[in-house]
Amino acid sequence: MKRYLRLIIIIISIATACSGITQMVSPGFVLNIVGAEISLASKYFFAIVGMFMTLFGGMMLHALYSVQKNDAAVLWASFQKLGAAIAVGIGIYLGIFNELALGVAVFDLVSGLIFIWYYRTIQFI
Repeated sequence: MKRYLRLIIIIISIATACSGITQMVSPGFVLNIVGAEISLASKYFFAIVGMFMTLFGGMMLHALYSVQKNDAAVLWASFQKLGAAIAVGIGIYLGIFNELALGVAVFDLVSGLIFIWYYRTIQFI
């Protein structure tokens, strides 16, 4: 079971890094999909968020493949995912994002919970 959990986290981390890169390179494209206002400022800040998504996805991959145990990276990545879910949820509630962004919020929420589950399993190794 732990092997499948690790595989799921690898897939989530790759998806996070790749979507972050997409958001950095083309923030207007992603803003359009989630129905947000597109301005120079929103594209700039969305690109910054994409940079952090890329970094956290990369950090999780690094932690998973490192020869040294890195519990802290797993724990903080779970906080990032849960925080992102809350932030996107609030954005939907405030009318900043459309209902398609709900998929992003749910993905981040589930990802954060899976990361915490994995964190709890590695604590006993």
